[in-house]
Amino acid sequence: MILKFLKESVDLWFSISPYLLLGIVISGLLHVFLNKNFISRHLGRGGILSVIKATLLGVPLPVCSCGVIPLASSLTKEGAHKSSVLAFLVSTPTTGVDSFFATYALLGPLFAVFRPLGAILSGIVLGTLDYFFEGRQTKARPVPKHAHVEISNVSKFKEFFRYTVFEIPKDIGKWLLLGTVLGGAISTLIPKDIFSQYLFFPLDFLVALVVGIPLYVCATGSIPIAVSLIHKGLSPGAGLIFLIVGPATNAITLSFVRAKLGRKSFYLYLSSIVFVAIALGLVFNYLWVLLGKSPAVITGAGAMLPFKYKVISGVVLFLLVLSSFSRKKDSLDEADLEFYVPDIHCGHCKLMLEDSFKKMDNVEKVFVDVGKKIVKIKGTIDKDKALGNIKRVGYHPQ
Repeated sequence: MILKFLKESVDLWFSISPYLLLGIVISGLLHVFLNKNFISRHLGRGGILSVIKATLLGVPLPVCSCGVIPLASSLTKEGAHKSSVLAFLVSTPTTGVDSFFATYALLGPLFAVFRPLGAILSGIVLGTLDYFFEGRQTKARPVPKHAHVEISNVSKFKEFFRYTVFEIPKDIGKWLLLGTVLGGAISTLIPKDIFSQYLFFPLDFLVALVVGIPLYVCATGSIPIAVSLIHKGLSPGAGLIFLIVGPATNAITLSFVRAKLGRKSFYLYLSSIVFVAIALGLVFNYLWVLLGKSPAVITGAGAMLPFKYKVISGVVLFLLVLSSFSRKKDSLDEADLEFYVPDIHCGHCKLMLEDSFKKMDNVEKVFVDVGKKIVKIKGTIDKDKALGNIKRVGYHPQ
């Protein structure tokens, strides 16, 4: 029993690793080259076009459902329209470029298409409904614009390396490991075809919703669980529902929406996601039946890769996750100057500010804490010069 559990878990890990590594690399490139100030500027005006932009911009970002909360909160404070924030809040954690490749690896191209489609439809439906019900009464505030300061290629590469080697593995690692272990346990302990015997439609959809809505699971970590459930007889449509609602509707995110965005937005948020998930689940099952319920339709590309590539990728991914857990968090405990800069809100802000200070004399080290919106500087630089540099980049220190 234990050997079978270990084998199932390891097989899941090996199958997902090559494509997940590819997704991590692309995520790192997006992080460095996609200017998130651009995102802020396009979320502030309100209206359907702003909702669509917010949804499409959120889909590829590799941000989990808890990681998106401070970003959404910051966007709200800085003037983004509430309807756009809601669309961004649901589309971002539901999928990402890393989970897209992982879904393709374990569940095949049909799931890989339907999952981002679910994120897009959920974001657009939610943002549109919120805008028509109460968003038109909300006046958008101006979003601060930052100067276009050139960032050196060396700094971009360092940030790319830091983000891909440490930050992403740390963000997804715990939940990916947990999802793989749970997937292995389901494959080992639950009898084959038990769900197809006892969970008929619509009961299978209901179970997917009941389990997925309160559960915290990231977009990538949910994939091994869905794979194991489908292999035990859960309908593919119900598995898709779990993949859509799981990352977007956990208790933490729902509490944030209720507390910060209002009661009406909370009900719209939950109901729109559930509606889109059920609709796509029905369509997916219909297509699956039309295709003769062929196992090839829901078989991932990871199963077809040469074993040696899967093993190498699995070992590399495991070492990255292990390394990210053991690495100390970046900080600067002994700073000579410290400034609170309220309009810091993303990794691009961090990269611009740190790079601008590194070019100045008498600066030994600089650290920008995005969460606390603090710039820490070690060195003998004059305070007025430091303040002037922050303002030159386009920020407003206090």
